[in-house]
Order: sequence, then structure tokens, then C-alpha cells
Amino acid sequence: MSRARSRTAGVISVFGELLITAGVVLGLFVVYSLWWTNVLADREASKQGNEMRDGWAGSPGALDTRDGIGFLHVPAMNNGEVLVKQGTDSKSLNDGIAGYYKVPIKSALPWDKKGNFTLAAHRDGHGAKFHNIHKLKDGDPIVFETRDTWYVYKVYEKLTETSKFNVDVLQPVPKESGRTKPGRYITLTTCTPIYTSDYRYIVWGELVRTEKVDKDRTPPEELR
Repeated sequence: MSRARSRTAGVISVFGELLITAGVVLGLFVVYSLWWTNVLADREASKQGNEMRDGWAGSPGALDTRDGIGFLHVPAMNNGEVLVKQGTDSKSLNDGIAGYYKVPIKSALPWDKKGNFTLAAHRDGHGAKFHNIHKLKDGDPIVFETRDTWYVYKVYEKLTETSKFNVDVLQPVPKESGRTKPGRYITLTTCTPIYTSDYRYIVWGELVRTEKVDKDRTPPEELR
């Protein structure tokens, strides 16, 4: 009887140690996913952003879109400046940027006369640039900065949960937002609920004005 109890106690002890080990491993994975990937992504995004600004300063002329097209500024999200490049796959977004869609519906660009400038970014980990998307409300500014122009949009509608397969939110005229005529729109997309990728959270804005960038790169009043 004593040996049986001893064996049982030993099994319980080993099982307990395994549970503790599994908990530690899981905790480390969470730290890696939600903190360390942010550190790495922010570092890479900063490097790429600095390189693009250096390119702006050193090569006046036609816009070069190969390494990025500009920076997104959304005060309500408190996410600093976000480098924007082409591509919405995980490999692209893992660098701590926002990407504009090439597929399934090609994004317009801010300087196009009409269309929908559609962007995606991670909500958690890898920079988490759209983590606070839920803080955006009607009338909040979304500002996009290029080498020579500030594009100022205002939020007018959001969709707090929709299928990840709902591509209609990316249409040139985003009818789900209530608009029925061509215009100059911006759409922000990310995963929801927080810490999952089950659904998508959508915010729509509309261009209200543009400003030329001056020699000091003075930001528009929405960013001061």
C-alpha cells in the first residue's frame, strides 16, 4: 500500500511539474508574441521609415513607391507615424507597417482622383499599429503624409465586426459604409476581437482637404 501511494505521489508530482513547465513555456510564448515581436517590428519599421525619408530628401522628382509611399498618422490610435507600403500579407505586415491592398481588390492611392485607399495592419504583435482602432469615432482625423502633400481624412463610419471574407468593404465605393457615389475614401482594416483573427474591424474615412508640405514639414492642425 505504501509503495502504491508512493508511486501515485510520484506521478502526481511529475504531472504537476509538467504543467508548471507548460505554463512557463506558454507564458514565454505570449511574451514573445505580444511584446518582443513589437520591439523587433518597431525597430524594423523605424529603419525603413528613416530610409524613405532620406530618399525623399535626396531625390526630388517623381514619387518612388518601391520602398513605401508615406506615413499614416491617426491621433486617436496613439500609434505614432506608420510607414505604409504595398502588401497586406503577414510577411509584409510583420515589419510593423500598414500595407495597402493589391488583392483581392486593388487599392486606390491618396493622389488618385477617386477611389478607396484601403489599408491593413496588425492589431496585436508585430508592431500592433491598429491595436486601438476601436477608439476611433466619427469626425476623428486620419492623416496621410507623402513627400509633398498632407491628405486629411475624417472618419464617418465603422463596422465593428464582419467576416474576414467580406471584400466589399474594400470596394472603390464602399457601399456598406453608406456611400453610393465615387469619392476619395480611406479604409482601415484589422483583426477583431483583440488577440484573435476571427473577424475584421473596419473604419471608413473621406478626404476633406489636402495641404502642400512646406520646407519645415509643418504638420496640419489635426496633428498639432
